[in-house]
Amino acid sequence: MTEGGQQQQFVEEPGKLTKTFQGKDLSEHGPGWDELWKESYTPWDRGGPSLALSDLLSDHPELFPRDVANVGAGRRLRAFVPGCGRGHDVLLLSALGYDTVGLDFSGAAIREAVALQLKKADTGVVTGTNRGEEGTGNEKERGGEVTWLVGDFFDSATWKAPSSDSTPTTTITTSESTGADGPFDLIFDYTFFCALPREARPRWAARMSTLLTPGSGRLVCLEWPLHKPATEPGPPWPVTQLVYTAHLANPGRNIPYDDDGKIRLISGHEGKEGLKRLARIKPKRTHKAGTNQETGEVIDYISVWAHSE
Repeated sequence: MTEGGQQQQFVEEPGKLTKTFQGKDLSEHGPGWDELWKESYTPWDRGGPSLALSDLLSDHPELFPRDVANVGAGRRLRAFVPGCGRGHDVLLLSALGYDTVGLDFSGAAIREAVALQLKKADTGVVTGTNRGEEGTGNEKERGGEVTWLVGDFFDSATWKAPSSDSTPTTTITTSESTGADGPFDLIFDYTFFCALPREARPRWAARMSTLLTPGSGRLVCLEWPLHKPATEPGPPWPVTQLVYTAHLANPGRNIPYDDDGKIRLISGHEGKEGLKRLARIKPKRTHKAGTNQETGEVIDYISVWAHSE
């Protein structure tokens, strides 16, 4: 995407992502993703918000606090999208009334997210809402605040607003004024967990547990790629229902994997700080990447998690 928000075309290169990160320490992954954004090589970008997330929030309000606009002492609910990229899902959640934080390691990604936000503000259109494929007018009036941050998901001390030379100050709020470093009432994970190598998964689960509001907070995971064989390398790394359950029930704990990439059965699920699954649903609609390319059948599942205690 250019600075004006026009998405560039690219040819997907099989194996490019694996080659980019193979043998690299986790500390080198962030800069690697940033370079891919600078090259405009972003095969993980879906071109729009998650319809599965939108449908979940509309069809299953019983899983989420009902009053989005007036929670507690008059504040809105806060949402968080780590690895937000161009920010499609950040803008969706904001349109649905959440004060939403979009975080990415890549400053180039956040610049494109800001460009997309400004483009949609100019047109008054938010795609992916449940009032059809496009919503107008009312979303702008009641939408939540959007905060864009650049930094390392695992260390909120690194989170900062993008450089002012590329971002209008009217679109930026600071973590000091908004609680942008958490805790959050809703966290959405899609193409983020699967981008992390297996050795980073315990830290991911521990971080999610810390960032999620105790009691009423909800972590939503759009599980992908479920269709990928466990022996294949990533990113994106293959996932299964058990992968999410084992790690989220035991945040920070090293979970053993067999040589074939499958999780071994472990004891002691759902420790005191673990998350429990409230629901796992096959969505009616999802991105094309989450469907059978021959039949169009949805392969993705979307799951909702909360603190065990």
